[in-house]
Amino acid sequence: MSRTPVATRRVEQDWDGRHPLHGMPPGPGAVVVNSNDYLALARHPRVLKAMSATLNADGNDTLMSGVFLNGDHPQLCLEADLARHVGAPAGILCQSGWAANTGLLQALAEPGTPVYIDILAHMSLWEGARNAGAALHRFRHNDIGHLRRRITDHGPGIILVDSIYSSDGSTCPLGQVADLTDEYGCVLVVDESHSLGTHGDRGEGMTAAAGLSNRVHFQTASLSKAFAGRAGFISTCEESFTGYLKMRSHPAVFSSTLLPHDIAGLAETLTVIRQDTWRRTRLAEIAARVRAELSGAGMDLHGSASHIVSLEGGDERQTMALRDALEQRGVFGSVFCPPATPRTRSLVRLSLHAALTDTEVAHLITTCLTCRPT
Repeated sequence: MSRTPVATRRVEQDWDGRHPLHGMPPGPGAVVVNSNDYLALARHPRVLKAMSATLNADGNDTLMSGVFLNGDHPQLCLEADLARHVGAPAGILCQSGWAANTGLLQALAEPGTPVYIDILAHMSLWEGARNAGAALHRFRHNDIGHLRRRITDHGPGIILVDSIYSSDGSTCPLGQVADLTDEYGCVLVVDESHSLGTHGDRGEGMTAAAGLSNRVHFQTASLSKAFAGRAGFISTCEESFTGYLKMRSHPAVFSSTLLPHDIAGLAETLTVIRQDTWRRTRLAEIAARVRAELSGAGMDLHGSASHIVSLEGGDERQTMALRDALEQRGVFGSVFCPPATPRTRSLVRLSLHAALTDTEVAHLITTCLTCRPT
């Protein structure tokens, strides 16, 4: 066996000695679409003011597991407010979207529980089901017929989907999945990470906007996307489940809870998201224009129906070349490669946001057409 470390061989052979995720630094005037700050709230003055005021007043005062919080603690108040926002009876804040999904599956599934998961669902859902020892049954992306056959073969269980899939921006047929859930007596978990804040009249996400909150048992979300924060969220179909999860989920039990300034920032962000409807309108307009012009020119956007647009490059070396070509022309997206994608289907993801100008959008479209993969 070679004494050369596997990592070194991989870097030299597959990446030409470079790192697939590290390209050029953006220069002046660059179109930067590599962040999940879809509503351009990361530097909103009201959010920053709320965070700084709380940090000055309270410091990092809550260094304990969230299971110990009770009464009218600000985190519990925010949990209730977020739950109302998505049309659910109760909610739970977690350290991250990863912790939300892995902790929820740990609380829901037992060894051998059938879990049906879309092949493009977020890796945290896969990891949570594996950690629980569940019987994982993947189904083809958005293929309701295949999901039905899986459930027929293995019996009622837990269905895991994303409302918007993070790699290609495609959207889940939530109504059809909910119908199947009801028909077979399953439990439905929808990851709303990429639609919470961006969809619905008040940013309530795709599930609530479609009137499905009472048919989706659990909604989860990373609040590091449109909320531009540092936390995860789970909405629950039963208020009593919150206490159970906080005692059952290892991320909840064995990690410190959110800090006061994080809670204050998220609470203010929720208010801004509800009020600034123009941000969602602008984002939807930008996304529709980009998708229409790129697909109209013959580019395969792999079913994107959202503000996430991906250009598939091929293997890692080919995708690095695509990234370099885009960056040389001033467009900066994010490379997605293994373990986020298959080895031969790495991509450059463009995360559109509400602060893009018409000029920047036009330049992005022209650049994508110029650099399109062959």
